[in-house]
Amino acid sequence: MVLRIDIGGLPPGRVRFSVSPLAELTAMLHVLAEPAHHPQHVGWAGSVWAGLRPELAERLKEAEFLWRSSRADFLVPARPRPTLAEELDDVDRIDDEAYVTAALVTTCGSNRVRFAAPSPLADAAARDRALGLAQARGAVQEAFAERLLADPAAVRARVRSTLEECAEAFFDAAWAGVAVQLADDRRLKSDLLARRGLGAALTSVSSAVALAPDGGVIVVDKLQDSATAADGAGVTFLPSVFGRPHLVAVYAAGWRPVVQYPVAEPDAPAPVSLETVTLRLEALAHPVRLRLLRTLARGAHTTGELAHAWELSPPEVSRHLAVLRRAGLLTSQRHGRYVRYTLSLSDLTALGSDLLAAVLR
Repeated sequence: MVLRIDIGGLPPGRVRFSVSPLAELTAMLHVLAEPAHHPQHVGWAGSVWAGLRPELAERLKEAEFLWRSSRADFLVPARPRPTLAEELDDVDRIDDEAYVTAALVTTCGSNRVRFAAPSPLADAAARDRALGLAQARGAVQEAFAERLLADPAAVRARVRSTLEECAEAFFDAAWAGVAVQLADDRRLKSDLLARRGLGAALTSVSSAVALAPDGGVIVVDKLQDSATAADGAGVTFLPSVFGRPHLVAVYAAGWRPVVQYPVAEPDAPAPVSLETVTLRLEALAHPVRLRLLRTLARGAHTTGELAHAWELSPPEVSRHLAVLRRAGLLTSQRHGRYVRYTLSLSDLTALGSDLLAAVLR
């Protein structure tokens, strides 16, 4: 399952790396809403919540669905500015139709509900659908959707005011600590793009991002099958310190595709692809293969030894070993006429964390 971003025919220079204060603030807000996703920031989140004024804490909970499960598109800018205030000014310039639809995408569903034209702001049937979906999610979502549809200007002003108060409460201090790191990452990626091309730059972003062999599609390893086109607008990549482990993609119709990726940590293991995790789970789902792994966990064995231990035929054991090998759970070494198989304990041990990383990505 992947997201495909069509960049065929895109003019040079339309894939860019940049730094966005608003996108990083949104990543911080997500950490505050879902600290369990970010164990490295649990202490930071706890100290921020402890220091927030009650009114601001209530405001964050009132609108957290704008950044909790997924991000409202206007919170991840395709054309970043140097300061948070300038980016919020750009958000103010978005017309009500686009803003309301983007906000309702995250308000009405945890999996980015889509609203076709005409929008809920202009069409009664779409409005009823939006309110019904919001109501199904909870009273807070329903109340937010009702206010947004009744008075978009007031809600927009309140959201901006909340974000500005976050700057004073915690963002400015946190931004001072990560801005240089983000700028360094942007500079390195841009330099790599200029010197070695887009494929190398994407590989440096994450092993979960790649350029298709024909060079016309950016492939992002995500837990859904989807596609979008950059058209002539291009694609923006934004590094994030607080976003790890998420690989956030904004690509709704009418919005320039944006990918927010985690800045690499020293000695951090490369993320395992969803395909590999799936292969390993499927390999472990068969009871016979689990029995073989129990024996291999005690030491290296040949096909014949495994067949004898479990009263199976050698061809049957070979078929099961082939599945385990394709999943990367076994290593093998030839000794004369025999091949001895060994369990890859490190890969099996990491399966739980790899699965979690793939799901959160």
